[in-house]
Parts: sequence; structure tokens; C-alpha cells
Amino acid sequence: MKNVLTIFILSLTFLSQSCNSTSKTTTTAVSPTSKKGIELIADPSNKKVEVFMDGQLFTAYCYPENIAKPVLYPLITASGTRLTRGFPLEPVAGERVDHPHHVGLWLNYGDVNELDFWNNSEAIPAEKKKNYGTIYHQDIVAAKSGIDKGELRVKAVWKTHEGKTLLNEATTFVFTKSGNTRAIERTTTLTAIDQEVNFKDNKEGMIGIRVTRAMEIPSKEPAIFTDAQGNPTEVKALNNEGVKGNYISSEGKEGDAVWATRGKWVQLQSEINGEPVAIAILDHPKNVGYPTYWHARGYGLFAANPLGQAIFSEGKETLNFKLKAGESVTFRYKILVHSGSKWSKTDLDNAFAAFSK
Repeated sequence: MKNVLTIFILSLTFLSQSCNSTSKTTTTAVSPTSKKGIELIADPSNKKVEVFMDGQLFTAYCYPENIAKPVLYPLITASGTRLTRGFPLEPVAGERVDHPHHVGLWLNYGDVNELDFWNNSEAIPAEKKKNYGTIYHQDIVAAKSGIDKGELRVKAVWKTHEGKTLLNEATTFVFTKSGNTRAIERTTTLTAIDQEVNFKDNKEGMIGIRVTRAMEIPSKEPAIFTDAQGNPTEVKALNNEGVKGNYISSEGKEGDAVWATRGKWVQLQSEINGEPVAIAILDHPKNVGYPTYWHARGYGLFAANPLGQAIFSEGKETLNFKLKAGESVTFRYKILVHSGSKWSKTDLDNAFAAFSK
């Protein structure tokens, strides 16, 4: 309990003002100029680029250095429902306070030249930081608004604790909408600089989302949650009221059975305030390790990991992906955020087919 409290306090101290979607550190609030289309608004004082769809916030690209990597946070449906967990940025009563490195939507990995980029956060003690890597935002190359889509292109670097750059990252986000579905296409190219970079098979990866409590799979296991005053509280018998999450994979797996299986896509569906909601992650046939393994946990971590094959296959497969100096690799994913109705397998098969072209 003491360790959890320490993590909680550290997380709030360092993170609560860094990518808060409601509070501002500047005197002028950022707001959309149009009620139509997709508008990207840079807010460099708060180190973020907000993405509005038809005048309503969808998400923001947030890049404060103290969360150890750039993230998209929050993810909000067309009907205004937040599907990402608030902790540690904006604690919400009834949400879990574990894993402070699970922030919004992100991409990193747990073993890059023996450095852990996945688990890094301000909760890591200073004497252990040498074992962790950090992804630093470098530049907003372009931020384009439009009626049908918005596009954000950014650059980042993956560095050791001592400041040596292992990888250059170039990422493009394409934001689109169709009816009650909002979409993000993320294309990330990683380039090794002046030495070989090894991605040893590891459970912790690679594109991840941490969802709110209502999106979790119901569980009776004890855990620690935030109370109405923002304090961590240990709960021995969980109240699953309103907790209706369920994973469904392209291969017909459901619930906790999705973990450590391969699939072209997985959706996480639930119901919030009587409305069906869902998030889907689509893999791409050109990705390394396709079809990806799924690191999808009932407590709210929704991740696709194509590089952890030895772990997910229990040693039957091994990848240990490597980049030689100067080599590059590209990862492509599509994330769908939906509300108002339930997706069928056909719906997502069709979305996958379109994304795969």
C-alpha cells in the first residue's frame, strides 16, 4: 500500500499540470474556430496539439518530458464519452491507480538495447532510472486541418538515461471521422542511428491504450482505486456496477482469452450510461510480426505487441527483432473510437480490409 501511495503522489505531483485537458497554464484558452471538420490547434505553452472534430475535443498529442513519451490523451467518442483512464493526469473517482506509465494512447517497448521504455515514469526511483529509456518529442513537422481529415506529423528521439540517441522516430497521425466513429491512423518509422538496436522479445509493448473503469472486464480481484477526493483507496471486494467491457478478436476469441493470441484486429466494447461504446485496434499486413499478438488485459490495458513472440508463444516462437545502424522499420496501426451502436465482425473485417490496402 505504501508503494502505491508513493506512486500516486509522485504521479500527481509531476503529471497533473502537464497534459490536463481542462486546466490551462496559459492565460488564453485554446478553442476551435469552426464547428465543422477536423481542426488541429497547437498549444506550445502546454506542450500539446489538440484535435477537434466538429468543434468538440477528440484527443490531444501531448509531449511533456515528464511522462517519458508523447501520448494521445484523452480519447473521446462523438457523443462526448471519455474512454481513456484519467489517472495519473486527471484522476477520476472509481478508477484504478496502478501502472502510472499507462497514459492515454502511446507506442514504445519494454526492451530496447536492454532499456525499458515501456515502464518508465516519474514513479521510477532516481537510482533505477539508468535502466530505463525515454522518448523525447523533437518537432511538430506539420499540423493540417481539413473538412474530411486532419494530419499531424511529428519527430521524436528514443534516448538512454545518459542522453545517447538510439532511434529517430518519425510519426504521422491521420484523424478522420465517419458517423459515430472517430479514427486515428498512426504510422511510425523508427531508424537506428549509429549502432545496432535490439528489440528483445518482451511482454511489454507496443502500441497501448489504458481505458476507463467502465471499459474493463468485470473482476472480483482486490485492487486500489481513486476515491471522490482523489485519494487512493484499497478495495478488497470490487463493485462491478457499470463495468461491462469485453474483448473480441478477429479470430473469435473473447474476454481474457484474447491475451497472448494472434489476430488482425481486436475490439474492446462496453456500455456507458446506457450507450454502446467501443475501441478497436487494427494491425497492418506490412507490420513486423503480423498478425500481432495481443497484450490485452482485463484491468484496462489494451495493447498490440508484435515483438514479444517468445513470451506470448511460451517459447515456441522467437523474433528478437533487430535494426542495424542506419536501418528503419515502420509500424502502422488504425485505432477506431465508436459510440451509439455495437460493431459486428463484418464491420471490423471491412474496416481492416480498407486499412490494409
